[in-house]
Amino acid sequence: MTDLDRHGAFPTAGADARASERVEETPQTSAPSFRLAFADRDFLLRDELRPVRLQLELLKPELLLQEEAIVSTVVVFGSARLLDPDVARAELAAAEAAAVADPADAGRARRLDAARRELERSKYYDLARDFSRLISAAGQRSNGRRYVVVTGGGPGIMEAANRGAADVGAESIGLSIVLPHEQHPNPYITPKLSFQFHYFAIRKMHFLMRACALACFPGGFGTLDELFETLTLIQTGKIEPIPVLLFGEAYWRRIVDFEALVDEGAIAPEDLNIFRYVETPEEAWRIIAEFNDRQPAG
Repeated sequence: MTDLDRHGAFPTAGADARASERVEETPQTSAPSFRLAFADRDFLLRDELRPVRLQLELLKPELLLQEEAIVSTVVVFGSARLLDPDVARAELAAAEAAAVADPADAGRARRLDAARRELERSKYYDLARDFSRLISAAGQRSNGRRYVVVTGGGPGIMEAANRGAADVGAESIGLSIVLPHEQHPNPYITPKLSFQFHYFAIRKMHFLMRACALACFPGGFGTLDELFETLTLIQTGKIEPIPVLLFGEAYWRRIVDFEALVDEGAIAPEDLNIFRYVETPEEAWRIIAEFNDRQPAG
């Protein structure tokens, strides 16, 4: 046994795990009860072990991010359904050709209308990509990397943000989650910073543990859930304030009537100051840089 196989006077867990695999096979050693607890997958997946799995899911990304010297992150939320403009243009061209071939087909007319809307919404893909390029080029220097982009790891806006970081040779993080339908991490996430979660709650903690800003692009239930959790945590003082930037004022005012919440007494007028609307990556980056320059060095 080498020094690498020992922790002080004791063997490491890895050394014992390897030794346990070399044991002679007998009825006793073949029984599930004989497996090392930490190497027993069936045991770890028992319902009673949920608290242990929660802790493991909290610890694994945290330790790896510490090892990578990632000091702060910029979180990017947004729809998985928004298309790359090139893809959206190709889909519109196909829909237009189909509509010309059979103009009386109501279904093709609806698909053409949908394709036009998809192309219009695809501008947010470019905005997310440009925003990520800008902040990634400004951060990730020596003595701890700052402003590292972190996304939910999927397609759409998430892909655009990870892609923007890759455009400038910067690393970025993806926090994927196991879903009933198959979903792969987008190809622009830095492989060693691509994580997978079982628990939504732990994943959302990791989004905010190093966050120095949040950029929220148009999205659906998942985006709204993540946005409102952040707003609630800031409102209630559970986390320190950070810039919460909503890209596309027209979209957000149509989807959420925040002023109505004030009128109904559901939130205080000053709660509207927790977030800001922005339209361009440059405007967003200026707000983030100015805010964090005022904060104590992390």
